[in-house]
Amino acid sequence: MLNKEKELPVTKCTRESFKFPDVKKRTVEVNLQGGDITSDGGVMLLRQADKHIGLSKAVAQVLEDTRRQASCQHDRLALLRQRVYALACGYEDLNDHQPLRHDL
Repeated sequence: MLNKEKELPVTKCTRESFKFPDVKKRTVEVNLQGGDITSDGGVMLLRQADKHIGLSKAVAQVLEDTRRQASCQHDRLALLRQRVYALACGYEDLNDHQPLRHDL
């Protein structure tokens, strides 16, 4: 039976905010107080873990790149990370990437 006469105390088990390392000279801060939210915030943690263990970098180094390099705008590592991180966020189709590039 719930006690309806008074509010129960709420424990503070998590920090209210924390910062990730800067990304391209931009500060990235997580605030857990609600408000405008995104379902893709976990990709920052994935990026940090990937950067720490170097998995995507190692995979990109062993993939053969048969493209004409003079015509390439993005390197293998950037393309691989884009694909892997998008899949982790649930964006299975490459057509999702175009509008997401403007998502700040």
